[in-house]
Amino acid sequence: MASVSPSPSCSTIPTPVRRSSRTSFAVAELRRLKQRRAIPPVSVGLGHFADAVRNDVDFLKNKIGIGLRWANEAFRVPEVTKSAEELFWLRHLEDHASSNLESQSWPQPSYSGLSGVDLFMADVKALEAYAAYFYCLSKMWSRPLPEVYDSQAVADYFNCRPHVVAYRLLEVFSAFMVAAIRLRTSASDKSKSLEASEQNFGMVLKETMLHLGPTFIKVGQSLSTRPDIIGTEISKALSELHDRIPPFPWPEAVKIIEEELGGPVESFFSQFSQETVAAASFGQVYRGRTLDGSDVAVKVQRPDLRHAVLRDIYILRLGLGILRKVAKRENDIRVYADELGMGLAGELDFTLEAANALEFQEAHSRFSYIRVPKVYQHLTRKRVLTMEWMVGESPTDLLAISSGYSDHDNESHEKQNIEARRRLLDLVNKGVEATLVQLLDTGILHADPHPGNLRYTTSRQIGFLDFGLVCRMQRKHQLAMLASIVHIVNGDWAFLVESLTDMDVITPGVNTRRFTLDLEYALGEVKLINGIPDIEFTKVLSKIVKVALKYQLRMPPYFTLVLRSLACLEGLAAAGDPNFKTFEAAYPFVVQKLITENSAATRKILHSAVLNRKKEFRWERVALFLSKSSTRKQSPLVTLSRDETSVDSSSNPTDKDADNVSLVLRLLASKNGVVLRRLLMAANGTSLIRTFISREAHVIRKKLCMTIANTMYQWMVGSLGIESLKFISLSDPQLSSGINITVKDFKILISDKRVRVILRKILESAKSDRVLMLRFCWTSFVMSLTTTALACHRFVISVSEGYVNYLSLSAPVALRT
Repeated sequence: MASVSPSPSCSTIPTPVRRSSRTSFAVAELRRLKQRRAIPPVSVGLGHFADAVRNDVDFLKNKIGIGLRWANEAFRVPEVTKSAEELFWLRHLEDHASSNLESQSWPQPSYSGLSGVDLFMADVKALEAYAAYFYCLSKMWSRPLPEVYDSQAVADYFNCRPHVVAYRLLEVFSAFMVAAIRLRTSASDKSKSLEASEQNFGMVLKETMLHLGPTFIKVGQSLSTRPDIIGTEISKALSELHDRIPPFPWPEAVKIIEEELGGPVESFFSQFSQETVAAASFGQVYRGRTLDGSDVAVKVQRPDLRHAVLRDIYILRLGLGILRKVAKRENDIRVYADELGMGLAGELDFTLEAANALEFQEAHSRFSYIRVPKVYQHLTRKRVLTMEWMVGESPTDLLAISSGYSDHDNESHEKQNIEARRRLLDLVNKGVEATLVQLLDTGILHADPHPGNLRYTTSRQIGFLDFGLVCRMQRKHQLAMLASIVHIVNGDWAFLVESLTDMDVITPGVNTRRFTLDLEYALGEVKLINGIPDIEFTKVLSKIVKVALKYQLRMPPYFTLVLRSLACLEGLAAAGDPNFKTFEAAYPFVVQKLITENSAATRKILHSAVLNRKKEFRWERVALFLSKSSTRKQSPLVTLSRDETSVDSSSNPTDKDADNVSLVLRLLASKNGVVLRRLLMAANGTSLIRTFISREAHVIRKKLCMTIANTMYQWMVGSLGIESLKFISLSDPQLSSGINITVKDFKILISDKRVRVILRKILESAKSDRVLMLRFCWTSFVMSLTTTALACHRFVISVSEGYVNYLSLSAPVALRT
């Protein structure tokens, strides 16, 4: 096959290959190198050596130049240099379209009427002010922490030490991160039960709080009292924070004691144990004996405690400040940190705790079931507190014994469990009683009654320890708290809002109508059992706090301490008795307070509870008042009884209502019936008569007839001298309870002028309604006939039975002769 060579005219023109500038530059440099290497070698000489050195230098220069040019192109050095130059000269601020401005000279100050000397002295004073300012800043570093909590002084102290705050934040964050990792790894084990998981969570949380120090231990102690919120297993683990905290070494304790008391331990104590009896969050307790032979408990504060506590309070205050800005709240929520700081700072001064204990003891000395240890003032200082040694069992020990199990000697162990449970329930009941007394009577409230601070003594008293945190309530706050309990039970939300206003929870300017609606929505779903709310008191207060925070209201300081104290109490009561109801236990005390305390404030609360706006009785509430008051042993209604039979021994509601009639009749003429007599005087007499003759009052009228008939029967027996006849044995009255009205009581009731004034006022108020008075007279007449018939019937039956017994052969021979 012949090949045809292309002619020049039709030859294929090669397409040029596009190369980048970097590639073409590199190819050119390689060609230049090859040309230099192609130079033929010459004879060695001195001139040729200089040429070789020159060529090498040129080669290095070329190579360095190549590197620099490559770097300029790769990192865009010229563009960066140009941008830096424009920034340095501020060329980006130049505006070529701007108009020309007239040049301004430096302003010359003018001080009319001042000479050069005056200006010089002013400059000297300014320098003095600046020097004083910088001197004050330098002195800030040497200022110690305040003894009494002051938020500004604490902030100034830690603002000079930001490294301390940063280290603490890192420590807290790392501790909780480690705890989260431990919980996460343990949660991967699916074979663990829910109870085991809660127990593990509680142990991890307890160890974390132990690691973080006293402030977090205090938080853990508060949480441990609420098993209903955090769970039983977690509460059980955190309860070890009460008295099982690792102690600090004995030499440090001795050093603190000797520094505070001003001498060696042997000069103040004849015996002193080196072993810690109990270790708490702020200190630890040793047992000792004074020189006069008294057993004492010596509480020693942990070293460097003030700095650690106030540092955590400062961090909490910072966090609340940030939260306030993020949430855009108007009120300053940092005050909660300040309140906590004031409380904890007060606990750091043991002399204040000693003063609190003395005040608490003096206020509750008339209550025999409350025990407060004696304070030894001469052995007490700011970091050392010496008190009487109290022998008793803690609630934690009683709970462990009552719920324990043993395979050996089951019968004796069961008896031990029953006895421990009896003591625990008695402690709970006395704790409820003591808390109500503190809250509503004395106004001095132990604000930290966790199980570690309570003891059940051998004399069946409840002993209180650790008075570092005590709440003092004003009289108006006590009355408002008393009224709030009554209004919550009755569901009077408008009156409850008034009480919250008196408690300084609701401030002026709040829309009370909307607040009442929100409060009714939050508390309206509470169930009632026998007229009493089936809910814990702390949950009610928490709902109130939630509604108040919605309106950006600030809780008063005492309210937080009351909530904490009641939370500790309810946690202890729930552990001892799962069926414990706070309102059911507290309401009898409230009723007794209202019935016995004759003051304008308590009368106002009572009238708002049992009377409507027309001054008519709300009989369902009156019945609730009487039934709850009669269940309380210290109630004046119960103490009127001649025997010790329980008033509520009868399970029949009819008998209970009938017993209340006897109680009211006896109370009317007694010295404790002032409030009841005033209430009857204030009530609408017409409504009283209308209610008395109604069908619903049939049980009350029947019991009244039986009571009067029994009294008439006793009068007939005494008047006719039947009791003097030995051959007649009269039967005892068949009553439903042990509260009876004797002839003497009835005579006192009839002859009492105050009772006659009340009856006259009631009858006069109903005179205008003739039909009502006619019905009342007819009902009274029927009741008189019924009462007389019952008394005569009973008298005849009793005499007949006695005479028959005399004639029977079973009668003793001595009686016949």
